[in-house]
Amino acid sequence: MLNVILFDNETRDRLLPLTYTRPVCELRIGILNIREKWEKQLDAKVSYITQDYLSEKYPINISDDNLVINGGVLPSEQLLRLVNQLDNNEALLKNEELIAARLNAKQFERLMHEEEIDELEGFEVGDTSFLKIESLTDLFSLNDQAIIQDFLFLTKNKTSQPISNTNTVIGNSNKIFLEEGASVEAAILNTNSGPIYIGKNATVMEGAIIRGGLALCEGATVKMGAKIYGATTVGPHSKVGGEISNVVITGYSNKGHDGYLGNSVIGEWCNLGADTNSSNLKNNYAEVRLWDYEKESFTGTGTQFCGLIMGDHSKCGINTMFNTGTVVGVFANIFGSGFPRNFVPSFAWGGAAGFSTYKTEKAYEVAEIVMARRKEDFKDIDKNILNKVFEDSAKFRRWEKVSTP
Repeated sequence: MLNVILFDNETRDRLLPLTYTRPVCELRIGILNIREKWEKQLDAKVSYITQDYLSEKYPINISDDNLVINGGVLPSEQLLRLVNQLDNNEALLKNEELIAARLNAKQFERLMHEEEIDELEGFEVGDTSFLKIESLTDLFSLNDQAIIQDFLFLTKNKTSQPISNTNTVIGNSNKIFLEEGASVEAAILNTNSGPIYIGKNATVMEGAIIRGGLALCEGATVKMGAKIYGATTVGPHSKVGGEISNVVITGYSNKGHDGYLGNSVIGEWCNLGADTNSSNLKNNYAEVRLWDYEKESFTGTGTQFCGLIMGDHSKCGINTMFNTGTVVGVFANIFGSGFPRNFVPSFAWGGAAGFSTYKTEKAYEVAEIVMARRKEDFKDIDKNILNKVFEDSAKFRRWEKVSTP
C-alpha cells in the first residue's frame, strides 16, 4: 500500500495559534479535518512531517514508496486524479510550491534535509481546482465549499436516517443527511443555501433554526432555540447555542448559551461563557486586521468580516466582549468587563484591566478536569507539547518582562 505523508511548510506559522498544538492537516474545515479527507479519499493511513515538538504525538512513517502531500491542501476530484497518476520521481507544483510528490526512501531523506533532488520531475497543476488553506480566515471563508465537498463524498450511495415529521424542512430534503443515532426534533431546517449534515449521535434540540450549510459532527449538540447560519461546522462533541454564523469549531468546545459569534474559528477544549459576544465587522466597515504570528504584527485580512480566532483550551467568562478580529492563544483565561486587547497571548490570565501569566500547573489541573468530563485523558504527551507552547509564546507575554526585576 502507498505510504501517505502530509507535511507542514511555512504556512504553518501563519495558522498559529491553531497550529501550536497540531499539524496543519489536523485543522478542521467542512465536515472532516484535512487528514481525514485524504485518508478516506486514498484509503490510506496518513503520517506527518511537522514540528519536532509535535512529532511524538504525530509521528512519521517512511517506506520505499512515499506519497508526500502538502498538509494545507484539500483533495478534489481533479487533484486526486493527478495525485493517483504520479510515478516515482514526479511532483505536482502550484506556482513552484510543492503540492504532492512520489518519492522513494532515499529521495525522501534528501527532501527532509532540504537537498536538491535532481531527478525529480515537476509538473504545474495549472488550472486544476482545489482548496488550499493559507491563512486563518480561509478556514471559515472556504468552509462553504468544503462542507459541500465533504457532504457529497460522505453521503454518496448512502441513505439518511429518517427526518422526524416534527421538523419543518425548507428547500430540498435530499440535502439533509442524518447519520446513525442522530436526533433532530422540532427544528427548522433550510437547505436553500447549503446542505445540512447531522453526524453520528449528534443532537439538534427543539426550536433550533438552521440555515445550511451546516456540519454537525459526531456527538455534537445544537441547543434549544439556537440560530445557526451557514457555513458553520460544529466539531465532534461540541455544544452550541445562541446565534452563530460562518463559524468553525474544531471539537470538544462549548458556546452553549446566548450571544453572537460570527466568521470565527475556535480550537479544542474551549468554553465561551454565557452572553459572550464577538464583533465581526468594524464600525467603519474597514478591512479587518488580524494578529500575524509570522510577522509579529497586525496585518490585513483582505476581508470586512472576521470575528474571533481562539486556540485550544482557552476560555472566557460570562458577558465577555471581543473586538473585531481578535486572536486568542492557547490556554488563555479571559474575564472581566470591557474589551480585552485584539491579541491575547497564550497562557494569559485576565482581561481589559490587564493580564498576568496563567501558570502551567494551574492550567493543566483545569484541563484534566475538563477532559475527564468527556472521558478523555490529559496525557503527558500533551503536557510536553503545551510546555513547549508556553516556552515559545513567552515573548508575547510582555508583562512578564515588565514585572521581572
